[in-house]
Amino acid sequence: MLELTTISFTYIDQPVIKELSCVVHQGQNISVIGESGCGKSTLLKLIYGLYDLDSGTINYHGNPILGPKYNLIPGEDYIKYLAQDFDLMPYITVEENVGKFLSNIYRDKKKARVQELLEMVEMTDYAKVKAKYLSGGQQQRVALARVLALEPQILLLDEPFSQIDSFRKNALRRNVFQYLKEKKITCIIATHDSTDALSFSDETIVMQDGKIIAKDAPQNLYHHPKNRYVASLFGEVNEIELDGKTHLVYPHQLQLDPNGTLKGKVQQSYFKGSHYLIAFTSGKQTLFFENDTWLSEGTPIALNILIKLL
Repeated sequence: MLELTTISFTYIDQPVIKELSCVVHQGQNISVIGESGCGKSTLLKLIYGLYDLDSGTINYHGNPILGPKYNLIPGEDYIKYLAQDFDLMPYITVEENVGKFLSNIYRDKKKARVQELLEMVEMTDYAKVKAKYLSGGQQQRVALARVLALEPQILLLDEPFSQIDSFRKNALRRNVFQYLKEKKITCIIATHDSTDALSFSDETIVMQDGKIIAKDAPQNLYHHPKNRYVASLFGEVNEIELDGKTHLVYPHQLQLDPNGTLKGKVQQSYFKGSHYLIAFTSGKQTLFFENDTWLSEGTPIALNILIKLL
């Protein structure tokens, strides 16, 4: 079990993490989401031991994780951290990068392990290619394979799929998170991607201004966001004033209905593949809903809210 107890950290004169506490159980996949600058990446670096805490403690199974004041080489052997800069060695091959920290005593086992990881990240065809010749997305996949090579107990991922093409990203995420579950590897992922937060996480942490403002199962956070900030991290959201109250409503929760009480005029239609996202004005507000077909600008519409408002 990983325990963070009222930890705080200041960078120069700027408080970045403010009395933050949370518990992560073994084998859990935790996503950390929030706007840029909220402290996500710094939190991962503190857990890894790259920085010294101002106050508070970080413990894993009761043993403290300490920063560079206490460790000549920051980091613990049982933790692996994938930063956004990948940290690959450019002049050696892909397979050499992945196997860099594996023992050379049993060469057949090492070769098989590297092959297994390259298959998982779909980079077997580039095994003999030097890292400097790879695209950003390819380098990211190699870096991901490398941090998994020694099967860490804790894996810290900072935007691990940010440069990977969409057509490959979905399969890669499924492969990686299934592997982590099978191996019972605790994973904490800092991400801007709501798919990482919703589809693959046991719990999602929402950060704002260096603090945790929400922590729950992703389904609960999505369906019952505490405020607009939380809801907006999962996509477009509407703030609708009804009966003197403000309600948070996602675009898919609005539907065209000639008898609907929410009236407005179409502003613009955006093609999204499976549907159109329609922007419309209602009073002084610009709101959004999903529709199967394109609607022309200026079309008068009425909508019904599909959920029960609390």
